[in-house]
Amino acid sequence: MKKTSVLALLFFMFAGFTAYSQTYLILARPADSKDWGYSNLKGEFVIQPQFKNAIGFDESGLAAIYDPKAKEFYFIKANGEKLQTEVSGFKLMEVFGFGMKGFRDGMAPVKIDDKWGFLNTQGKLIVPATFDKVTQFNSGYASGQKDGKFYVIDKSGAEILVDIAGLADVTEFSEQMAVFKMPGDLVGYIDGTGKIMIPARFKAAGDFTAGLAWAKDATGSVGYIDKTGEFVVPPKFEAGKNYDPGTGLARVKLGGNWAYTDKKGDLSFVKDTEIWEDFFNGLARGKKGGLFGFYNAKGEWTIAPQFDGARDFKNGYASVKKGEKWGIIDAKGNWVIEPTFDEIKDVEIIK
Repeated sequence: MKKTSVLALLFFMFAGFTAYSQTYLILARPADSKDWGYSNLKGEFVIQPQFKNAIGFDESGLAAIYDPKAKEFYFIKANGEKLQTEVSGFKLMEVFGFGMKGFRDGMAPVKIDDKWGFLNTQGKLIVPATFDKVTQFNSGYASGQKDGKFYVIDKSGAEILVDIAGLADVTEFSEQMAVFKMPGDLVGYIDGTGKIMIPARFKAAGDFTAGLAWAKDATGSVGYIDKTGEFVVPPKFEAGKNYDPGTGLARVKLGGNWAYTDKKGDLSFVKDTEIWEDFFNGLARGKKGGLFGFYNAKGEWTIAPQFDGARDFKNGYASVKKGEKWGIIDAKGNWVIEPTFDEIKDVEIIK
């Protein structure tokens, strides 16, 4: 067999294995039920509805569950089995009293006796519960505070002191950079070693995505900086959101109106919509005549406004509502799962 033929065969074998090894699971609640389960892309429940409080799976194949009767938080695997953890009776982060935060980046923050630590995907307490507060892991790092000091935490459990005099706070990492806050509300960025990479000279700043982050200058105007701290897009906006890696666009507010800026600062406006949202998977959620649809980076309706409700695209699919029921569409607007569910969340990929 020729060398090129062998290479082609190996490529297709690898591609087939990669596709096969990915599983799609969707948190969903069937009609007339109060319980959540997990569906596949055919709309079939692979984990039957049985949970009162649950969140979607992360890419490592774990989902957080809360049992209100037992008052217990725990995790399940993609086959429905409970993850065995070396600690029990822990609590998870919650968003405004609901919406648990489970695993991300292979680590889950857990609260034990009023202190925070981290579990890994094997259920081991890699970071002991000694912190007064922590952030979730992102791009390999989390931040934590204890005894009035701030630390960078890595996945091995190592704790690196952030040695900055007068330090007031350290936020979540993004692209291995985290915002640190000083007295007087000025912020800058540190790296995963706790070293200052961008001095505290901004009034506020956001996450790095696609290599850029929004930041407010001394006047309160928003622009976009690179990882040297220099403004790549001049500060001239009233507000700014994160860049979408796919389209290279970020949503900005100027003169009371929303627009989109590219990485050069050139603006584009989408006028044929009643709302303006961020781009995900190359599409942004819009609304016209009271109905939701999705437009592309050119401002064209790729999926015409026709839905009574919609979530953003994720992993190539979006949850949408038709009448009183929810289903799933693909990026062309075709139904993948017909609208038969009382609620359905994002399509998650388990690798």
